[in-house]
Amino acid sequence: MTAELTVATPSDRAIVMTRSFHASRHLVFAAWTRPELIRRWYGARGWDIVEARIDLRVGGAWRFVWHGPDGAVMASGGVYRDIVPPSLLSYTESFDDHWFPGEALVSHDFTEKNGTTTLTTTHLFASKQARDLVIASPMERGVREGYERLDELLLTLP
Repeated sequence: MTAELTVATPSDRAIVMTRSFHASRHLVFAAWTRPELIRRWYGARGWDIVEARIDLRVGGAWRFVWHGPDGAVMASGGVYRDIVPPSLLSYTESFDDHWFPGEALVSHDFTEKNGTTTLTTTHLFASKQARDLVIASPMERGVREGYERLDELLLTLP
């Protein structure tokens, strides 16, 4: 049975997504913070990461570049704000093509109970306009498909 992704908009600038994984939070956290793992799952099906740079320290930068269907290219990056392995990962995020204005502050909270990790991700945008652009985009489908790919990856990890 596939875990469900829930998406909520608790304020005019925030999106909160929650999803459970049948793996320890150590493994789920590693999948978010190790380039060799993130390349294997992060993004919608058909979008492959061709560059994943992670300087995992507060103030360190991250950058991902995807190649998608029909030669499409997408890139994003940011700076890590808070890192508490394996329970919290927080960073800024903006896209090279600036498809939403400003940058978002993204926080991932990893909680584990009985071998299942619940990941709660909060995106806080600079404005309601930015949040609304993201909600109207295919973001939810991309996250859902990426998390399905993460499920597949987690089954292969020790």
